[in-house]
Amino acid sequence: MQHEAVANTEDFGGPDIVSGPARISQAGIDPPYAAYELGKPYDEMFAPDGKVRGPYAALDSRLSTLSLEELVRRQQSCEQSFLHQGITFTVYSDNRATERIIPTDLLPRIITAAEWARLEAGLTQRIVALNLFLRDIYTDGRVLKDGVIPRQLIYGSKHYRREMRGLPVPHGAYANICGSDLIRDETGDFVVLEDNLRVPSGVSYMLANRDVARRAFPAVFRSMGVRPIEHYPLELLATLRSLTPFTEDVSIAVLTPGVFNSAYFEHAFLARQMGVELVEGRDLLVNDNVVYTRTTSGLKRIDVIYRRIDDDFVDPLIFREDSALGVPGLFNAYRAGNVMIANALGTGVADDKAVYAYVPRLIRYYLAEEPILENVETFLCREETSLHHVLANLDKLVVKAVGESGGYGMLVGPHATKQERAEFAEKIKSDPDNYIAQPTIQLSTAPTFVGNGVEARHVDLRPFILHGAETKIVPGALTRVALRRGSLVVNSSQGGGSKDTWVLSQ
Repeated sequence: MQHEAVANTEDFGGPDIVSGPARISQAGIDPPYAAYELGKPYDEMFAPDGKVRGPYAALDSRLSTLSLEELVRRQQSCEQSFLHQGITFTVYSDNRATERIIPTDLLPRIITAAEWARLEAGLTQRIVALNLFLRDIYTDGRVLKDGVIPRQLIYGSKHYRREMRGLPVPHGAYANICGSDLIRDETGDFVVLEDNLRVPSGVSYMLANRDVARRAFPAVFRSMGVRPIEHYPLELLATLRSLTPFTEDVSIAVLTPGVFNSAYFEHAFLARQMGVELVEGRDLLVNDNVVYTRTTSGLKRIDVIYRRIDDDFVDPLIFREDSALGVPGLFNAYRAGNVMIANALGTGVADDKAVYAYVPRLIRYYLAEEPILENVETFLCREETSLHHVLANLDKLVVKAVGESGGYGMLVGPHATKQERAEFAEKIKSDPDNYIAQPTIQLSTAPTFVGNGVEARHVDLRPFILHGAETKIVPGALTRVALRRGSLVVNSSQGGGSKDTWVLSQ
């Protein structure tokens, strides 16, 4: 009922756009923006002179008519919606399990049609090249023989799976679901920060954010021609079906670690939206290299598994023998071609942060094209010259462990203490192959409601790419936002949140 009330109070209109500089520099003229600060980073709503950028004009016009109390009420409505849907993560402290809402912001981020067209072309180019690379290193190894990328970098990666060598993969599509992270540089152009090819998460939050943002500003949403994203589950289902030679009666299951996993909501959500089984490892069994799930009516064969567990835990007979999350015999069934697994095992080698540095070369090598989307400048600590540069400039760089994700195993040099930098330097020296470094990039900022007004907060962008018989990208993305003022860390596990992303049709 609260959402209905929000919808009924929405009307599009209000005063003409007021000049941004007055709004920002003279506190009190326009309360929603009283604390909004324009700094060095590219701001997505305001130009350097403080004027509102065209794509944000309608949203700005509407915000100018809303009181702080109304914005608070709409924000609370968004949070209540997340709570009622169970969009939470678990925090354990003092032996008590508490559920916290995934932080969300009611203000959408807006991307123009032209910007999205470039992103779509660049991400398609990237996923095609990465899949060609994966097929190559697990078959002929031509890219290694030609010296495009060091052998040691691949064969020494903890994500390289020798068990996958020579195994056929449908359509050569090893990475079927990818979530690449992008940021804007200081000119406003999007660049790729990293690729996530193992078990990328967040698409359910993209869909949930759309629901609450559309309810918060329905008339603005309708007037701006925002492209739909609700068909993502159907596109995912079609991609998974394309991995089998069958056209009918394809049985698909989402394999989850269980209810205690922080992304369990997403696993259950996608299974429900696709109309497929949600299973844990204990629900599956393998007989004569065929995978079955236990149901109340007996055993049911499974043809495709969309796995949401890491390689190490998939099959205790092949990988970690202490795994209670996987299915004994699953890899043999996969090797026999009786079940397809998305993403294929061993894809993690292509989203290794050291391999990331070579992706532009891989695009040129496999596609004979120039990269549409650039990488962030990256220093490989495994290279002596780069190692000396990194150690001498830790106060200016962000250093990351090549196999980590979620904001862990990293040092943000400018925000670290002298002691923290010294301790991290010892880690780098002891295992330089495990680290890469990048310049500290001022992520672009976008308007974010922070409880007492609208302020600029740093954001990144995670579109979701599907790759099977063909490549598909729904016109939307998960925008992650660093909710703490000045913070550059957008991961929800590190205090970040998310917001809806509106891709305009024209």
